[in-house]
Amino acid sequence: MQKKVLRSSIVAFFAAIICATSFFRVPVPGIQQGILVQNAMCVLTAVLLGGVWGVLPTALFVTVGVLGLPVFAGGQGGFQILTNIQGGYRIGWVLAALLAGVISARPSVEEKRVRKGTVVRLSLAVLVGMVAVYLPELLYVIAFEQAQRGVGGAVRLFVAAFFAPFLLVDFLKAVVVVPLALKIRPVVAQYLYD
Repeated sequence: MQKKVLRSSIVAFFAAIICATSFFRVPVPGIQQGILVQNAMCVLTAVLLGGVWGVLPTALFVTVGVLGLPVFAGGQGGFQILTNIQGGYRIGWVLAALLAGVISARPSVEEKRVRKGTVVRLSLAVLVGMVAVYLPELLYVIAFEQAQRGVGGAVRLFVAAFFAPFLLVDFLKAVVVVPLALKIRPVVAQYLYD
C-alpha cells in the first residue's frame, strides 16, 4: 500500500516537473520558439519510472493542460491546443513516454553496475522516444496542409519546418538524458519497486 502511494506521489511530482519545464526555453538564433525542454522531460520521466508507470506523468501533464491549465509552453492550455497545427506534439509526448517507458522496462537496483546491455536499452528507449514525439505531428501537418500543398508538400513542410531543425537538438537532449537515467534509475528502483 505504501509503495502505491509513493508511486502516485512520484507520478504527480514528475508531472509537476514537466509542467515547470514549460518556462525553460533555450534561445537559438533562427528558431522562433527556441529549444523547449518539455519533450526531453517526458522521455526522461518515462525512462526513470519504466514500464507503464513511465507514461503516467506525461499523460497527467497533458490531461491537465487539455483541461485548461496553462502548463504548455507559452502559458497555453485548453482543448484548442489539440486543434492547431502543432497539436500533434501533445499526443506525441504521450506516445514517446509510452514507448520509452516500455523499452526501458522497470528499473532495478542491479543497474547500479552499469552494463553494456542497460546502456544500449536506455539509449534505444530515449532515441525512440525522441523520434516518436514527431510522428503525430507529421499526421497533423499532413491533415492541415494537404489541401494547399498536397501530401508530398505537407511532408516536405514538416521535415523543413518541424523535424530537421530539431533533429540535432533532440540528439543533444538524448545525450544528456541517458546518463541522467543511468544514475537515477537504481535510486528509483530502490524506493519504488524493491
